[in-house]
Amino acid sequence: MSEETVLMAQGLKKSYGKVRALRGVDLEVPRGAIFGYLGPNGAGKTTTIRCLLDLIRPDSGTVRVLGIDPQADPVAVQARTGYLPGELQVDPNMMVEGALRYFNALRGNKADWGFVRQLTERLDLPLKPPIKNLSHGNKQKVGVVQALMHRPKLLLLDEPTLGLDPLMQHEIYRLLREAQADGATVFFSSHIMSEVEAVAERVAIIRKGVIVEVAETASLINRALRRARIRFKQAVDITPLASLPGVTVLSQDDSTSVTLQVEGEMDALMKALTTFPVSDFETERPSLEEIFLAYYEDDQKEE
Repeated sequence: MSEETVLMAQGLKKSYGKVRALRGVDLEVPRGAIFGYLGPNGAGKTTTIRCLLDLIRPDSGTVRVLGIDPQADPVAVQARTGYLPGELQVDPNMMVEGALRYFNALRGNKADWGFVRQLTERLDLPLKPPIKNLSHGNKQKVGVVQALMHRPKLLLLDEPTLGLDPLMQHEIYRLLREAQADGATVFFSSHIMSEVEAVAERVAIIRKGVIVEVAETASLINRALRRARIRFKQAVDITPLASLPGVTVLSQDDSTSVTLQVEGEMDALMKALTTFPVSDFETERPSLEEIFLAYYEDDQKEE
């Protein structure tokens, strides 16, 4: 494991009885990245994070977090990370401020309370109500604040914006970028494609307990299929376009309009179009959601 790798898992496997949650996860997260972990519910995202923190033990495989084996020294790993579980368990009778001070005490009172107040103000989180009186969204904010409050060098966040409205979601994104700028590495799971696309620089897609793709988010989107809509000044024969490698005709309204699907680079199509009387040309890139659904649909077909 290099100094530039913050999280590493090799051959990670975990079963719950007959259910195989992880089937050999291989993953590396570089230092300073905002890394998205994308998959449908039940794909193995939460199990992976819990194994990284030694909250559960994998059946086999190797894990290193900040260069530390979490099975050998889980306290050292957990002291250096900020963890947001899928559902934070806190004494419901405690006030918000009391809960946050409790978490701070567990960490040796290392958090700057002024910074904690800044976080609660930015997230519009009241400090006086008891936890049991909070909405689901405000409980989620408590979890986010306790993960960020001690400015850890590694954030492990399980669905960080779950239950939050769009304005609060974007505030969370800003907080994650600020944490990155302050030197932190952010690893967060999500099944919300727009969230990963908005904030993550790299993404791993997990399906049925196996990572099927790891790439820069922009690269993953850019190299996928494109749709090209072309209008011509006059009727043309599109046979030369349809015969290009990687090009498929999706629709043709008449001899002056066609929609093509292009797999891979656009260079061959662009060169071919120089010989056509083109009046308008539009391209559309699929979203990360479409890419994810392509993997998920393959999964459903297998089942």
